[in-house]
Amino acid sequence: MAMKIRLARGGSKKRPHYSIVAADSRMARDGRFIEKVGTYSPLLPKDSEDRVKLDMERVQHWLNQGAQPTDRVARFLEAADVLPKRERANLKKAEPGKKAQERVKQRADKAAAAKAAEEEAKAAPAEANASE
Repeated sequence: MAMKIRLARGGSKKRPHYSIVAADSRMARDGRFIEKVGTYSPLLPKDSEDRVKLDMERVQHWLNQGAQPTDRVARFLEAADVLPKRERANLKKAEPGKKAQERVKQRADKAAAAKAAEEEAKAAPAEANASE
């Protein structure tokens, strides 16, 4: 049985509250679970002690049994120094698309050409004054 330590959503619409549960990975997100090992309340301030509560003894038990934490739960465990911090892939979601990058490049080329023409125009009268 593939075990996961993951979040199960509770709470009402626009007021989320999550239970951190040990569950079979084939079960639904809010479906059947084996054991509740903590809670997560994202509406609380980040420095609040009640934002993330974990029963570390039970979490460690499930990790020893081979349960894999999901990404969000792994972050909680890293913050609690249960798991070593690992580097995550930067998905580059904030990077503009190809067309936007092309437009930026075209603008940069136009600006460089305009600046070169401006400097050339300034240099021409200076040369004329120097030759006299």
